[in-house]
Amino acid sequence: MRFDRLLAGTALALVLAIGTAQAQSVPSQPAPDTSSLDTAVPATEPAPLVVTPTDIAPAAAETKSETKADAAPSAPAAPPTAVTESNPDRSPEPAATPAETAAVPPTPAATTVVTPADTAPPKAAAAPAGEPAATGSIPVVPLAKVVTVDQQVGEKLADLIGRKTDRRFDAKVRTSLETFYGGRSYAPVWTDNGAVNERGRAVTAQLRAVADDGLDPDDYAVPQLKADASPDEIADFELKLDATLLAYARHAAVGRVHWSRVSGDIVYYQTAPEAAEVLGKLASASDARAALDSYMPQHPAYKALKAKLAEVRGLSGEGAAKRIGYGPALKVGMEDERVPDLREKLGVAGTGTTYDKPLGDAVKALQKQKGLKQTGTFDTATIDAMNGPRNERTADIIAANLERWRWVAHDLGKSHVVVNIPEYMLRVYNNGATVWTTRVVVGKPGNHATPLLSETMKYITVNPTWNVPPSIVYGEYLPALQQDPTVLSRMGLNVSRNPDGSVHISQPPGAGNALGRIRFNFPNKFLVYQHDTPDKHLFAHDKRAYSHGCMRVKDPDKYAEVLLGLTLPHERYTAERIRAMYGSGERDIRFPNPIPVHLTYQTASVDETGKLVIREDIYGRDSRTIAALKSDERKYAETPVEPRREASSAGAVRRQAVRLPQEQPRSSGFPLFNLFR
Repeated sequence: MRFDRLLAGTALALVLAIGTAQAQSVPSQPAPDTSSLDTAVPATEPAPLVVTPTDIAPAAAETKSETKADAAPSAPAAPPTAVTESNPDRSPEPAATPAETAAVPPTPAATTVVTPADTAPPKAAAAPAGEPAATGSIPVVPLAKVVTVDQQVGEKLADLIGRKTDRRFDAKVRTSLETFYGGRSYAPVWTDNGAVNERGRAVTAQLRAVADDGLDPDDYAVPQLKADASPDEIADFELKLDATLLAYARHAAVGRVHWSRVSGDIVYYQTAPEAAEVLGKLASASDARAALDSYMPQHPAYKALKAKLAEVRGLSGEGAAKRIGYGPALKVGMEDERVPDLREKLGVAGTGTTYDKPLGDAVKALQKQKGLKQTGTFDTATIDAMNGPRNERTADIIAANLERWRWVAHDLGKSHVVVNIPEYMLRVYNNGATVWTTRVVVGKPGNHATPLLSETMKYITVNPTWNVPPSIVYGEYLPALQQDPTVLSRMGLNVSRNPDGSVHISQPPGAGNALGRIRFNFPNKFLVYQHDTPDKHLFAHDKRAYSHGCMRVKDPDKYAEVLLGLTLPHERYTAERIRAMYGSGERDIRFPNPIPVHLTYQTASVDETGKLVIREDIYGRDSRTIAALKSDERKYAETPVEPRREASSAGAVRRQAVRLPQEQPRSSGFPLFNLFR
């Protein structure tokens, strides 16, 4: 409409100018009668209207309201002058003003013709360098850069991650975060346009379920993000959730408690995943919750025990609906899916999943009733008090066993061996199925406990020589030799010195060898292995903790057949063929594919019938594991303990210049005990 009025005003001005020009070409005649202005504008043939850029005002100037449609059009900036023949010598007079021309009715014959080219937006002519732009040019205003919420959050993330003063992450994790977020231009992972996305909701749901794996939800805080959060708050939420997720993935992969805090005879070599690897996996997964859960052990033994924990706690099966599930500690204003059940349990009116003040007050009253600290926070201790003691000790034992499974390599191996020390049993697995089981004798409680470890069996030795471990040499055999110089020879043991001066005791192959006829070798720092034994009667006992740490196998020739069938199937080894090798010469049969061996400590497990079995804690591992999981110093629980450095018993005896019987001068005549001063 503004363009139409502009054309109309311009056309009227041009019509007046054309009429004036025609009047100058007419011969001199008396001045027209001004009483009728129609005679002053002669009728003309319609002429095309040519509209130049200067006739159209810049768009930026058109600011008048659309409501002023009836207002008169603006007059041209330089109105044409009119010259009449009645006064040719006089100076030209200005043409009629818009106010004057408004009284002149339009000439019917004067129509305006506008071609398509006339309606195209005017182009600004480029002015020569150093000269002002031509009149009527349209200024080009650059568009402002559009910065999205995610881009603003990304800028905040880059700043926060780069701050070395932020102690939320150590240097190694910070570098890994820079690698991950830098690769995605610092775009947030858990939010889209300022709101928690589906991926963020999935991982937080997994964090709320950590109690299912025997972990304490209070250790895995789930941050909250309000609806109108600023970019700073969203970036802070992102990194807080990162920190919790990385802690969860680390604890799931290698354990919540470092094994060295439980005992010095435990060694596992699991490695915690890198931060960039964890976040990259979660960011790209189609199911982020399943991807996070995958850091937990996935083998059947772990899953079966996890299911039993839910049953023992009353969170599955009969009575489950009457108990409140575990999850992160709730404070007023937080959202949680357990809130409706909690309202019903405490008889508090309300709707939704917000943990509000009335509910907090009800929880505070419950805490007072149960003798707990009245914080109003719905935490693990309050859940336990609300649900009541139900198999609490059993639940703790299961949680301890789940933790010990997390210490073990999660990929047990296609073919592998598991020794369960409290059960005194050895099992061979292949492709997830048990292929063979036998009884074993394990180490005595105390200094001879069988260690917990994972190694690989590399070969079998038929007719082994027993090289007595230094701990037995200096702890038992040399003191016995002090009392009876013939005791070792009567046992068939040979005594000699190593090049460094230490004492070496060995027993040659034979039927009476302490290792029996076969030794199963998986090199480890504790110098323990599995082997045959001449003391077959011990396998008839229900409790079989008699060794110095090694595992004595009931059916060693059959065990060798099973293992060789897995690693050397084309050789067709049988128990009979193995027994035919018995003699006086050592023979090693090496495995082309080493077989993993896992020495575990499962006081709680699920048997073949699906029944939960609780066994005697012969080494006291449960109590120490439970204490570490529940300790108030849990933040230090995953920090390894430096091993104690103890003086070598071999070195101590060497310094005493021990003499062996064959080294004693024949003429000395002094008693044997003088050799061990």
